[in-house]
Amino acid sequence: MMKDIKVIAFDIDGTLYPQIRFYTKVFFHFWKNVVFFYHFGRVRKALRRSAPLPDLFRYQSILLSERMHCTTPEAEEKLNRIIYNAFPKYFKKVKPFKNVKETFQKLKEAGYKIAILSDFPPEQKGDIWGILPYCDYVFGAEKIGALKPSKYTFGIMAKEMDVPLKNILYVGNSKKYDVEGSNAAGMKSAYLLPFWKGLFNIKLKEADISFKNYRQFQEIVLK
Repeated sequence: MMKDIKVIAFDIDGTLYPQIRFYTKVFFHFWKNVVFFYHFGRVRKALRRSAPLPDLFRYQSILLSERMHCTTPEAEEKLNRIIYNAFPKYFKKVKPFKNVKETFQKLKEAGYKIAILSDFPPEQKGDIWGILPYCDYVFGAEKIGALKPSKYTFGIMAKEMDVPLKNILYVGNSKKYDVEGSNAAGMKSAYLLPFWKGLFNIKLKEADISFKNYRQFQEIVLK
């Protein structure tokens, strides 16, 4: 399978770092703004079913303002204050999975192009724990205008890279958003198994590759 792969693209959240580490850091911030996060979650769910939008942030603000009974500028202020401007400081305290940076180094040495595609702005994570210099492409689904698992998210990314979908391997930790989404678009998929599935080596049949850690991912992809 790997002989046809030219680009290996990665999700960030839950794929390059354990989400539980972030959740523990943001716990009090979440409960302080629990009503906002509830409505934000409902808005994001609706956006995942939409066609590509020219200004996803603006439309997201409009939907949020309707749910929270406030003006659109007030919704934008809440989004920036509670999500976009608040999260970076928490990510600075979160460590990635073991061997993530080493994996990016070896993929680069092997001649693969590397991409990042995340639903949230990648710039929230700074240099993404030192792996940004190894990335040829960095995409935020919000700027693309469509959230995963929309086929448009993956299709627009492939078009921007000028690489056929069939020549891209997408790596993620979500069956629905990452595996099924990339497969439906025509990409190959790699699935990071949750701890308990990795412990018992329970592979995801929908994914082309299942792996439990990044050392194993290297062994599979670079063999």
